[in-house]
Amino acid sequence: MMAFLAALPGAVAQGIIWGIMAIGVYITFRVLDVADLTVDGTLGTGGAVLVMCTMSGINIWIGMLAAFAAGCIAGFVTGIFHTKFGIPAILAGILTQLSLYSINLRILGGKANQTLSVLNYDLIVSLRFIEKSILVASIFALVVIGVLYWFFGTELGAGIRATGCNQAMARANGINTNNNVILGLTLSNGIVALAGALLSQYQGFADVNMGRGAIVIGLAAVIIGEVLFGKIFKNFALKLLAAIFGGIIYYFVITLVLRLGLNANDLKLFSAIVVALFLGAPYWRNIIASKRVKTPEIAEGGAE
Repeated sequence: MMAFLAALPGAVAQGIIWGIMAIGVYITFRVLDVADLTVDGTLGTGGAVLVMCTMSGINIWIGMLAAFAAGCIAGFVTGIFHTKFGIPAILAGILTQLSLYSINLRILGGKANQTLSVLNYDLIVSLRFIEKSILVASIFALVVIGVLYWFFGTELGAGIRATGCNQAMARANGINTNNNVILGLTLSNGIVALAGALLSQYQGFADVNMGRGAIVIGLAAVIIGEVLFGKIFKNFALKLLAAIFGGIIYYFVITLVLRLGLNANDLKLFSAIVVALFLGAPYWRNIIASKRVKTPEIAEGGAE
């Protein structure tokens, strides 16, 4: 128990960083209603760009902007594949993700990973300074939520939300849905790459495979946040905040099960099971609620 409690600050820091990534997933999964698998590649792209920029002597903040821009480009490509080539969204994301593996290798100088020590570079977050990392990551999360809350309140942002709700109705109202899908995918993957840049600093390296399975963790954070806070977090900004809380809770659970002796090699399997359970929770909750409503009616009919 003491070891678990000691590990909680690290879980909070990682949960917030992955929660920022989950916000990017939320934009495509909930706002646009598009299944986008590009994020498995763009998380690594953001990390790779940040590490190589920092190692080249570029200011860390410029490196963060470069990582965000690289993610935006990847999301833009997926959007072009989907809207201009007529490729289904999920396949378009897979194609971009596949190509990003080679691109990330090139960014990393042909190496599978590159280290970035906090002792040699002035990093924003680091595993060695967890309290500072929690504070900085929290500020990043709040800034991202604030900017997105403002943006989706504008006419352009409202158009993206309308596109996700009903594309036919949006087109009938003169909204260019294709452009909105491209913009939504661009913004989503830019945020994911930004989270990747933070993650590479926190863990001290960028790896070509660091984004593998990221979509599962992102979905887990989004779904956990919705299931636990959906009834009380009605505001759009609070829904984004729920994704952050979902990321933290997810890493709490991961930390707990690792302390209980789960093999680290089984983490991907465990993550998939967690996502499946939380995705199925609303469905089973509705079934149970409908049965409770029907039962009294049957009883009354039998009595008559």
